[in-house]
Amino acid sequence: MRQALISDVHGNLEALTAVMADIATQSIDQIACLGDVVGYGPNPCECLDVVISRCEFTIMGNHDQATLFDPEGFNQVALRAIYWTRDALDRGTGKASQSNKRWDFLGELPRWYQNGDFLYVHGSPRDPTNEYVFPETIYDQKRMELLFERLQKYCFQGHTHMPGVFTTEQEFITPDDCNYEFPLGREKMMVNVGSVGQPRDEDPRSCYTIIDHGKKMVYFRRVNYDVDTTIRKIYAIEELDNMLGDRLRTGR
Repeated sequence: MRQALISDVHGNLEALTAVMADIATQSIDQIACLGDVVGYGPNPCECLDVVISRCEFTIMGNHDQATLFDPEGFNQVALRAIYWTRDALDRGTGKASQSNKRWDFLGELPRWYQNGDFLYVHGSPRDPTNEYVFPETIYDQKRMELLFERLQKYCFQGHTHMPGVFTTEQEFITPDDCNYEFPLGREKMMVNVGSVGQPRDEDPRSCYTIIDHGKKMVYFRRVNYDVDTTIRKIYAIEELDNMLGDRLRTGR
């Protein structure tokens, strides 16, 4: 089976559309989403509709959770975006039943999904929704040991918007470091699949990951999309800070 993993769409419809088009060229059997379908971006309703219709399963991200419940630990820019997202979902597009379906979908999202050796989360094996595992986390040996203790074998996650592979040798291997492919070996590993809608690794292209379960390989994919259209949409919404558009140009 070839499985595509997307994460951190953040209401960016242009990015999601481009990624789905690329997935269609890759002989993919299943698509899964590791959370944060909404938040920051201008098209939460449309992105939810795509994920609902195309993804086999979706994990709850921290922005998905904050849209449903009282947000905690969010800066003012993110908080304003969350409140606007709630209003956008309430206003909805399409029939009332479609709006209800989106809210129901968010409310029923699991915090993790386990399938044999494969664990799928948004944040980390220890805190599936909220814990950030940044590249520099490799320098905290105790924390890395605690994270890997929670693993049966492989963990796939998002949240930081920074793709790469964490190894038990306390390495973080970027897609460039491994020529965009990495083997699923005998050792435990954590894989950040990158962000579709708001990359932060100084590469503005959307990122997603493919697992080839037969070949036991992980592939990272980068996809260009119409950044300018997304930026114009963000600029046009008063509640969404302009920096949410500006950062898309540089992938930060």
